[in-house]
Amino acid sequence: MSAAGRHLPQLLGEARRWFEEALLDALARAGAEPVSPTQAAVFAALDEDGTTVSELARRMGVTRQTTHQAVHGLITLGLLEQSPDPASARRRLIRRTPSGERAHEQAVRTLARLEEVLAERIGPDQVAALRAALEAEWGDPPVV
Repeated sequence: MSAAGRHLPQLLGEARRWFEEALLDALARAGAEPVSPTQAAVFAALDEDGTTVSELARRMGVTRQTTHQAVHGLITLGLLEQSPDPASARRRLIRRTPSGERAHEQAVRTLARLEEVLAERIGPDQVAALRAALEAEWGDPPVV
């Protein structure tokens, strides 16, 4: 099937995988702890002050069980930690450890470089237009 024949969600998924594969490869070559794509997504969805597993799952669009497994793998690697939520005794917040913060900063730098590479390949105007379209308010999903 030609690129013109693919649905937009397929194209967006391929674009996400392009960034994801390049990011994980760059981090591995730099000596970072290897993480799965789901574990990398946890980092992207995490708030600075911490986030519950339920909220991470919602943001990532995956089950709580999947998120819980990813989080605990990152805790085992020393990149995340759990702590009580001061607002609720029943909830626990997931936060980056100092090692996790360094890994996150390295990932942010790598993603910025990947955007530069993309601009070199498809043009800075195309990247700016893509960013503008994705940052625009789309509203609630329609009923069709």
